[in-house]
Amino acid sequence: MSFTYNRLNKDDVAVLFVDHQAGLLSLVRDFTPDEFKNNVLALADIAKFFNLPTILTTSFEDGPNGPLVPELKEIFPDAPYFARPGQINAWDNEDFVKAIKATGKKQLLIAGVVTEVCVAFPTLSALEEGFEVFVVTDASGTFNQVTRNAAWNRMSQAGAQLVSWVAVGSELHRDWRNDVEGFGEIFAKHLPAYANLMQSFNAKK
Repeated sequence: MSFTYNRLNKDDVAVLFVDHQAGLLSLVRDFTPDEFKNNVLALADIAKFFNLPTILTTSFEDGPNGPLVPELKEIFPDAPYFARPGQINAWDNEDFVKAIKATGKKQLLIAGVVTEVCVAFPTLSALEEGFEVFVVTDASGTFNQVTRNAAWNRMSQAGAQLVSWVAVGSELHRDWRNDVEGFGEIFAKHLPAYANLMQSFNAKK
C-alpha cells in the first residue's frame, strides 16, 4: 500500500479558529482550563509567526455561548471575523466559507470548541469539498475523552489528519536553522520545560 506524506505547507495553509468562546470554554473537560487556553494561544502564536491567513468565527454570541475569547481578537485584530447568527456548522455560513476560499489555500488547520460539533462538522464539510484538513487536537476541547475520541475517529476516518500544536509548528518550520530564536521563543512561551532549553542555548552564545 503506497502512502504520500503531504506535509503542512506554510504557503498553502489557512487557520480556522471555530467557536473559542467564553461560555463554551467552560464546557471543556478533556484539558484543564489553563492548559487548554495555553494550547489555543500557542496555535495562534504559530499562525502569527508564519503569517498564515487566519479566520475567526463564533456561534450565537448573544446566547449562552458568549463572546470570542479576547486574546484571539488581540492577536488577530485584522483577521476576518464572523459572528454566526445561528448556524451550528460554521460551513453553513456562506461568508465564512467565502473567506476561506478567498485565501486560495488548499490546506486547513482547524481548532475549536466543542470537538465533536464545532470542529467535526466543518472538518467533514471541508473534506467533502476537497480541502486537506488538519485538526489541531490539543487546541480543540470537549466534554470528556469519550466524546473526544469518537470525534477524532469520525474525522480521521473521513480523511482528516490529527495533529498537535507542536507538530503543526515543527512541520511548518521544517528546519531549526530557519530561525532558532523566533521559533524557540514560541516553544519556551507555551512549554515551560522548553524555556530551560532556550535559556541554556542562549547562555552558550
